Amino acid sequence: MTSRWSTAALAAAFAILIAAPAAGEIIVLSSGRTLSVKGHRFEGDTIVLTLRTGGEVTCDKTIVEKVLPDEVPYPEPKAAAEEDGEETTQNLESTPYGEIIAAVSEVESNYKPKARSPRGAMGLMQLMPSTAREYKVRNPFDPKANIEAGIKHLKGLIDRFGVELALAAYNAGEGAVVKFNGVPPYRETRNYVSKILSLAGLK
Repeated sequence: MTSRWSTAALAAAFAILIAAPAAGEIIVLSSGRTLSVKGHRFEGDTIVLTLRTGGEVTCDKTIVEKVLPDEVPYPEPKAAAEEDGEETTQNLESTPYGEIIAAVSEVESNYKPKARSPRGAMGLMQLMPSTAREYKVRNPFDPKANIEAGIKHLKGLIDRFGVELALAAYNAGEGAVVKFNGVPPYRETRNYVSKILSLAGLK
């Protein structure tokens, strides 16, 4: 089972994520003030700024000193984010070895990028805060960043435990798998593992 998760195989899954749009731009005004926007375009002597909240603002381009990339991710409006999440997971399903990733996303969050569990898990792959920090995810609700981290985390678990126990560890924690030397005797975890294997066509 572990051999299915080679670096080359996962590269195919990453490829569909790399094309996600940049975080945005910082507009530096001649006054020294800055403005964070989604993007801009020039139209003659004017510059049209596309706002993060929707809509556009047109102003004289002479008031803009420079345009810089904005590396800080901003959550998109709910409808757009959920659409992005569904598209991302649908792409994963058509990617080699992507079935199990898509199945985890379905079971964890039902393809909802803004999902948050009572225990603090976040986003499509329901990253715990500690996991998000481990993989340097600044915005756990960004579909691209969330799935990239989820794939890395899941691959690490599979390399260590194999597929079935990796899924159990993803749900109940690595410590529980080590403690019970197998799938922990928790109904939630056993159902979780069974459902994902079934959805991924591995059972």
